[in-house]
Amino acid sequence: MEVKKILVTGTTFPRWKNDTEPSFVYELSGLLAKRGFEVIALLPHHKGAAKREIMGRVKIIRFPYFFTRFEKLCYEGGMIPNMKKHWYARFLMPLLVMSEIIYAFRIAKKEKIDAIHAHWIVPQGFVAAVIRKFTGIPYIVTAHAGDVFPLKNRFLKWFGKTALRNCFYCTVNSNATKQAVVEVANIPNVDVIPMGVDLKAFSPSKKSSSIRKRLGINGPFILTVGRMAEKKGFKYLIAAMPKILKRLPKAKLVLIGDGPDKEMLERLANELNLGSNVVFAGKVTHKELERWYPTADVFVLPSIVTSEGDTEGLGVVFLEAIASGTPIIGSNVGGIPDIIKHNKTGLLAPQKDTDALADAIIKVLTDSTLNRKLRKNAIDFVKERFTWDLVADRFAGLFRRIR
Repeated sequence: MEVKKILVTGTTFPRWKNDTEPSFVYELSGLLAKRGFEVIALLPHHKGAAKREIMGRVKIIRFPYFFTRFEKLCYEGGMIPNMKKHWYARFLMPLLVMSEIIYAFRIAKKEKIDAIHAHWIVPQGFVAAVIRKFTGIPYIVTAHAGDVFPLKNRFLKWFGKTALRNCFYCTVNSNATKQAVVEVANIPNVDVIPMGVDLKAFSPSKKSSSIRKRLGINGPFILTVGRMAEKKGFKYLIAAMPKILKRLPKAKLVLIGDGPDKEMLERLANELNLGSNVVFAGKVTHKELERWYPTADVFVLPSIVTSEGDTEGLGVVFLEAIASGTPIIGSNVGGIPDIIKHNKTGLLAPQKDTDALADAIIKVLTDSTLNRKLRKNAIDFVKERFTWDLVADRFAGLFRRIR
């Protein structure tokens, strides 16, 4: 059997044009379609999103799983944060799983699907395992870290093991994620294939003086991007600012994103009397980010390992910053070391260490020789391993191996 039709399942996907949701599942799906596969994406519905549409080369079907106004389990941060934010969201999980199984089964039969690409082990990988049980359709499951690090109790591990032990192949976004997957189910058919970056979309040429002018930045511009949740470690970056300002008094930190920790982070900035040296820019579309990265002087993501064991799986934002010609700094946790080779492609700092983080930022901003070296090494590294074309070719090769 030659695979021609792929059903892609996931819970993170643009809901409409210029959405702020991460677009990596959409990007990969479109590139698989470009390589000759017919791709249908099955996604949870969300208020304001079309239930059926064509987005680029991908056919989209969004399935309902409850009354529209209460469909708050997915998007805007992910399932785990949303279950904490909305008390009723935890009761929606079984409804979502059942609804996705029904829709996936119908589509598989009607469209004569040849293979499934399940993004996230739970619940999509489990859904794919159920569909395989009844139809025989093989599937590839892709783990993105947030779906495997929290699999701690027996109940969740059972779902994870079911998804992993029945898949044709499992791909992971980093070596850290691979280790976590193997601890759930010691399967041989697992390999690291990261998500990619578009070197045409993210480029140093898109540097914008208007952004600096609008924010009143007359000195070093420190940028971070991500959901304002515990694992991103933003509070340690804000806490590092007083030390940075002693050396670089005109430095300004800009945080892009939103999330449950935003109010706490704003209070922290006020308590430290950081004033206009810290700016909360809110949500920014993926398209707009193309101008923010190259405008910054350094990109920092100080991720941590949370008390629940969750951490950064890879950090696609690092790839986007590198492609934009911006030096990067991150924590030595999760999959970040897959991108940041210390003192070669960027700088690594111990998690939760504000002094070390401040020192790393000051070093990049004041040492022009180091700055140039990091930027050059990083872009060469990304071109060798992380471009979307390389990533899509590897996934296409996997689907062509299915018989």
